[in-house]
Amino acid sequence: MPSYRQLSLWHDTLPTHELTPRRALAGSVDADVAIVGAGFSGLWTAYYLLRADPTLRVVVIEAETAGFGASGRNGGWCSALFPTSWEALAAASSRADTVRMQRAMNATVDEVGSVLAHEGIDAHWSKGGALELARSPQQWARAQAQVSHARSWGFGEDDIRLLDRDQARATLDATNVSGGVLIPHCAAVHPARLVRGLADAVERLGATIVEHTRVASISSGRAVTSAGTVSADVVVRATEGYTPLLPGSTRALVPVYSAMIATEPLSTQVWDGLGLAERTTFTDLRHMVIYGQRTRDDRIAFGGRGAPYRYGSQVSREQDVVPRVWAWLRRTLGQILPQTRDVEITHRWAGPLGIARDWWPSVGLDRTSGLAWAGGYVGDGVGASNLAGRTLADLILARDTDRTTLPWVNHRSPTWEPEPLRWLGVNAGLTAMGYADPEEARTGRESLVARAFGRLMHG
Repeated sequence: MPSYRQLSLWHDTLPTHELTPRRALAGSVDADVAIVGAGFSGLWTAYYLLRADPTLRVVVIEAETAGFGASGRNGGWCSALFPTSWEALAAASSRADTVRMQRAMNATVDEVGSVLAHEGIDAHWSKGGALELARSPQQWARAQAQVSHARSWGFGEDDIRLLDRDQARATLDATNVSGGVLIPHCAAVHPARLVRGLADAVERLGATIVEHTRVASISSGRAVTSAGTVSADVVVRATEGYTPLLPGSTRALVPVYSAMIATEPLSTQVWDGLGLAERTTFTDLRHMVIYGQRTRDDRIAFGGRGAPYRYGSQVSREQDVVPRVWAWLRRTLGQILPQTRDVEITHRWAGPLGIARDWWPSVGLDRTSGLAWAGGYVGDGVGASNLAGRTLADLILARDTDRTTLPWVNHRSPTWEPEPLRWLGVNAGLTAMGYADPEEARTGRESLVARAFGRLMHG
């Protein structure tokens, strides 16, 4: 059995009892709903199904342990971020539906906080918003354009705010700050505490969760494992970055690795200088994605993209080791916050997230086959998975709600290209985005590389 504490800072700081695996499937069983994957999507779906109908027989099947994947290894941003552009959503639905989608995402942050309070889950929740720093003239232009764009869609100061230099530095005393953007709809969380606490809540409601049970195939009415078959009227695929491991789903989502580091706990004196008193999550407006938070025990957990995509959409524990990306993250953190240059890095980890070909997360149910799905969050799934779980519960229970008509419901993304085109395209984009920020710094102009390849990293 692998040491789950080594998966991430979040796993390493779980209470000991939360690391004890649940039993594996012991033979074939019948259920009303079978859910494949005990991450946020699967567990939120089970939670809201059983809150609505406690008589349902819900079985959640997990290959490792609940929260083993992205749900337990992410940056701990419970945000309202959604990777699909508003223009794309509106083109496929309407402007009003697009605004509804974003407002549903905004409200989801508070919904997660309410469930944590209701269930007594101590996930180190702190709704301090998300700070996007502008640290170059080009980033400052993007900050202004972002807020102007939001205003044109009807979103006001309660949804997004432009900060001047002093306001941004009052939140986080970073280098080269010219301003920033504050998005109030975001909370810092300990994701492994959230997902493991949610698993406990789902069991209290009556679900069965089996761990160390790998699903070999999914088909109408069946989730087949080596230990037996779970037969159900509805089978939910909630496997995110691990989806390509399922037969027939190799090209549904691309697994892209994100990596993180964490510092030792910093002193009160250091934090008095740095800021983040409300544990506001932070990033800057560069092209290569980075993200950070102040943990409750006063560390900085800091992550970013840049790990290569593996041929054939491979996902393995070997890919969790990314020394080059960890070194880049260490340098980048020191550049943004020089106060951290001499502090010890105590944890390093990585994990896969899922990206659909059109950067469009989706949730849906095929009523003919009984097959349902949720995912493709492009790394913004801590919040989106909750909305997905509530929506799937509505769809499975045949309830017509505002959620079931949102533009991501029953959306079908095109499949990714076959190999070697997929490998060439994804890695070309990842490499190009690595050059975009240095190009911008060198030329003083918006990156031409980012214009060409920005969709790969940002949607």
